Amino acid sequence: MFRIKRLYLFILQTFLPLFLMTFFICLFIILMQFLWRYVDELVGKGIEMSVLAELFFYAAVSMVPMSLPLALLLASLMTFGNLGERLELLAIKAAGVSLLHVMRPLVIVVALIAVGAFFFQNDILPKAQVKMYTLLYSIRQKSPELDIPEGVFYDQINGYNLYVKEKDRKTGMMRDLMIYDLSGGFDNAMVILADSGKLKLTEDKQYLFLTLYSGESFENLKSQRTAVNSVPYRRETFSTKEILIPFDAGFNRMDDGVMQNQYIGKDMHELRTSIDSMTLRMDSIGNSFGKELTNSGYFTLYNNERRDSTYKERSATATINIDSIYASASLQQRESMLNRAVSRAETVRQDYEYKSMLSDGDQRIIRRHEMEMHKKFTLSFACLIFFFIGAPLGAIIRKGGLGTPVVVSVLLFIFYYIIDNSGYKMARDGRWEVWEGMWLSSAVLLPLGIFLTYKAVNDADVFNKDLYMNFIYKLIGKKETRHITMKEVIIDEVDINEAEKRVEQIGILCDRMQKNTGKKRQSYYQYWTQGYDKHLLRSLKTEVDNWVEYAQNTRSQILISKLINYPVLRMLLLYQPCRIRWIGIVMTVLFPISIPIYLVGCWEQHRLRQELQTIQKTNQEVLAIIRETEQKSETQ
Repeated sequence: MFRIKRLYLFILQTFLPLFLMTFFICLFIILMQFLWRYVDELVGKGIEMSVLAELFFYAAVSMVPMSLPLALLLASLMTFGNLGERLELLAIKAAGVSLLHVMRPLVIVVALIAVGAFFFQNDILPKAQVKMYTLLYSIRQKSPELDIPEGVFYDQINGYNLYVKEKDRKTGMMRDLMIYDLSGGFDNAMVILADSGKLKLTEDKQYLFLTLYSGESFENLKSQRTAVNSVPYRRETFSTKEILIPFDAGFNRMDDGVMQNQYIGKDMHELRTSIDSMTLRMDSIGNSFGKELTNSGYFTLYNNERRDSTYKERSATATINIDSIYASASLQQRESMLNRAVSRAETVRQDYEYKSMLSDGDQRIIRRHEMEMHKKFTLSFACLIFFFIGAPLGAIIRKGGLGTPVVVSVLLFIFYYIIDNSGYKMARDGRWEVWEGMWLSSAVLLPLGIFLTYKAVNDADVFNKDLYMNFIYKLIGKKETRHITMKEVIIDEVDINEAEKRVEQIGILCDRMQKNTGKKRQSYYQYWTQGYDKHLLRSLKTEVDNWVEYAQNTRSQILISKLINYPVLRMLLLYQPCRIRWIGIVMTVLFPISIPIYLVGCWEQHRLRQELQTIQKTNQEVLAIIRETEQKSETQ
């Protein structure tokens, strides 16, 4: 009998409610973004609530693929953050259960969600997007709700501009009207002034019925003029005038078939079929354009020369010297020749620019279809990536609730959105291949998911500041100075012979190190393939540090002051960046990355050579002090 382990059931009971909650929260936030984007086109048109509800339903369905990755990231981060904060994850690990074992049921659930997301995008999303964009376009085409303001011109009636000085809200009477009727064109414009008037909509909502009182009108009849300098017009004074203005105030839903043929309304099979047919048509058009190009102009002359072996013999007997003809022509004839040549070249250029524009348009449509096909995979794959980022990150930071997880999730999703949008635009404009642009975000975030999972499984402290600071110090280092004070009580005094041997040993190692470093900076190739001998440098550092520690037991104030001059040698990675030769050769090829490192490394090597010279100089002074002290002790 199949049974789910109690641990797996506990993990699922913790994760699934959080996932549902975060999913609907993310869907609501993204839906609000949709509302803010199109609010100007929805407000003020008198659209029924049922139409708006239908639009928001299809919009919510269309936003599901965008909400899923963010919801999985936030839910997995909160789940493992809560387990870590309540020390439940620690108890599970103490029982011998690894983090990957704990994640196993969620990996299966997320994999099923990713597969379901693919079929959702392939079967349901195209239909929802067709419905949404059809409704949105129909709402855009609807005329705005009639509400003429006071004191300003109203131009939402096609072909008319209305000005109303004041309105009576109770009776609907408008005072001091000015109407510009441009429905018949500017040549037949009509201006109407009226003392008052009323405006109402016909029952079929197809016309506006305007009744005007006590006014006059002026109409320009320029299109009916009979004489050259005579423009007829008509002027009318009226006590009552009725005008019928076409105004479609109803909501006309557009046919879904228009959007169904677009790339947003096609599944995988239809996208592949469309791409193949359009590619075949583009190839045939390209071949025809190529044949036209090779059979025109100088290409025809070149092809004839290659096909006809007697062309050179015939051309030798009938050679035309174009330069002599042009030189013998008159100035007017030369100008005519140049104008005809420029005109012909301009015609050919415009012809091929038009053909190129048509080809670019077809290529853009093909790229759109390919991008839509890749998107069905990338969003599903993003669900897996975000889970493998959120789950180990929650186990590392051990913070639950809606505080830290929300901040981290939003920052990661913004990072993902910027990269994904950049790749989308690169693919859309044809600057990158379609697969490169669409898979860019996945390629960037996948290593992050692998890194965090590896660190979480091995219980590594990813957010330890000292760990990264130590690496930076190891890379570029921080120059230190020695702080030595004379001891008040000395138990083991310095032996002069031992001191002399140690100083001489430091001098020998320093000489060997100076021969290894040389006096000039290394070449670019030598730096990456050889560098400086860090084993020898480590031996020198050890000898100098041991000698300074031993010499602190002296009673000589002069020797103590000289010991401070010994520099603190650093074991920087920049001294020998690549211990393996073939890696150094690879780095020499990566110029944009390796050149800045080389310049910084050369500067650090220069400082090391200066420190070696300081050691040699200090060594000589210390040796002289030791020998002087030895002579004084022998004399005494």
